[in-house]
Amino acid sequence: MLERTIDGSLFREMLLMGAACLEKNKQTIDSMNVFPVPDGDTGTNMSMTMQRAVTEINGVKSNSVEDIAAALATGALKGARGNSGVILSQIFRGFSRAMKGTKDVITPELLSEALTSGTEAAYKAVMKPKEGTMLTVARMMSEAVSKAVAGGANAYSVVDVMLESGEEALRLTPDLLPVLKEAGVLDSGGMGLLTIYRGFKMAMDGEEISDSFKFSVEEEPAQQDITLEDVSEIKFGYCTEFFVTRISDTLAANEVERFREKLMKIGDSVVVVHDDGMIKVHVHSNDPGKVLQLALRLGEIDKIKIENMREQNRQIAEQLKASEKELAVVAVSAGEGIDAVLESLGVDSIIPGGQTMNPSIDVIAQAIKKANARNVFVLPNNPNIIMAAQQAAEISDRNVVVIPTKTIVQGISAMIGFNPDVDIETNTESMKEAVENVLSGSVTYAVRDTQFEGKVINQNDIIGIIEGKIEVVSGNVAEAAGRLIDEMLEKRGQDGIVSLYYGSDTPKEDAEALCEQCQQKYPEAEFAVQYGGQPLYYYYIAVE
Repeated sequence: MLERTIDGSLFREMLLMGAACLEKNKQTIDSMNVFPVPDGDTGTNMSMTMQRAVTEINGVKSNSVEDIAAALATGALKGARGNSGVILSQIFRGFSRAMKGTKDVITPELLSEALTSGTEAAYKAVMKPKEGTMLTVARMMSEAVSKAVAGGANAYSVVDVMLESGEEALRLTPDLLPVLKEAGVLDSGGMGLLTIYRGFKMAMDGEEISDSFKFSVEEEPAQQDITLEDVSEIKFGYCTEFFVTRISDTLAANEVERFREKLMKIGDSVVVVHDDGMIKVHVHSNDPGKVLQLALRLGEIDKIKIENMREQNRQIAEQLKASEKELAVVAVSAGEGIDAVLESLGVDSIIPGGQTMNPSIDVIAQAIKKANARNVFVLPNNPNIIMAAQQAAEISDRNVVVIPTKTIVQGISAMIGFNPDVDIETNTESMKEAVENVLSGSVTYAVRDTQFEGKVINQNDIIGIIEGKIEVVSGNVAEAAGRLIDEMLEKRGQDGIVSLYYGSDTPKEDAEALCEQCQQKYPEAEFAVQYGGQPLYYYYIAVE
């Protein structure tokens, strides 16, 4: 029988097709979220993670399996968003480890090893692994493939086994995780992983990605602030700019192209523009003299400007080092009002994110750099961002402490417990204590019909949530918020401090009226209303 294997070129196409399939199906996967709130973003998070991986893969010029797998792992790690994205990045990290040293082909044994290694890496990344999730799907696939390879399966039939076992594992997820069964859905992360592998099969069967297909990539927030690491990573020290004039009329176009190619071999940031009888040149190199010598072969050189970028960087580095702080705080936020509250409490760097857009590991890591401090606290303020924050902390060269805040109001409370004048250990203890002392609530709407923890919920119902658990279902925002505050005060005592942060879709007058009604009902409690500006959630509520 013909030994069918996967070469580097096909491996690349499999990954690209997997990313394309995931992108096309991300909304369906989003809708499988157990919680019926408007933040079901598993498909979106996994797709954006894959898109970043595709960017890295497209930068690999060779068809080396090892190089492509390394780019896959690097891109997925940098772009990982949410828990599902982080787990996916760890699966591909395992792929890369297994394929290290492999240049030409992926054998059935190697594919099996990659799946096993990826599963092990993913399980290790999760502090308390739960069965009935994408971890289960990954594990059952790797176990089935291992048996198939032992029985003599080739690489092509191994992918068939992946899909068959993955579909079986996905069907089992509601039996392994009761919350899925009650909501009537399969695990969304497992569906995302299976969707990627279905793309593998399509590529192997010769289906092509349409030329008109484009990823809907959401741009990462631009990092405008220079960091100490940025200025120390300069490869070419001299920025050289000039014009080549009095060019010979017999100069062939391919000579200009050869000149450009020579510059690219000795530098980067190469710009060579030939127009109107002159050539504009810009290049970063370590030998500006050689650049000028090459240019003199084309004509005369004029308006030469050479800058020593290393000296400029030394000056910037000294300034940054002088301004480096002992402690800083980075926090994820959603809404301009919440941003302002966090900044007023001492947060140094705000990361836009929250419910509908979980920031990637790379974005969090860049924010840690931007904080320019020896010790950095990170407040994820969302349970789906904690793992990404922890991964960012691991790859940072700073001392990073992740305070595992699950809500915006927990993040605000943590900042109330923060004191920039005391050491990191004292701050860690006081911030965590502040988080434990606050009760978090939120009011939003249901995006679909479902049944959750015994409650029948219809699409567009208003739901009130306390510490991640749906406690109130209503048809009215004010009623839902009022009932939620009743339950929160009952849990904490009727003389607590209640803070209401109203969202972008909630009129200020409604928030103030709710606050006044509650104050009359609970005269022993203290109420305050604050603009949060958060999307999708009518209120964030804190009771202390």
